[in-house]
Amino acid sequence: MDRPRSLEGFRYVGDKRSQLVYDLDEVSDESVIEELVASEKFLVFGPDTLAEARNRGYRPRTV
Repeated sequence: MDRPRSLEGFRYVGDKRSQLVYDLDEVSDESVIEELVASEKFLVFGPDTLAEARNRGYRPRTV
């Protein structure tokens, strides 16, 4: 997947509305990420790891 400009340096992106985290390296349905970026209700993590996303209460989701 080509990452949106706002997510170029990140692998994991969280959806604030549903508390789900997406791995941009594993996305097969790009429309989900495009809708998330358009909504501006996303969060990136520092450090950019799944463990940090889980630490903040996000659950992994595959698309």
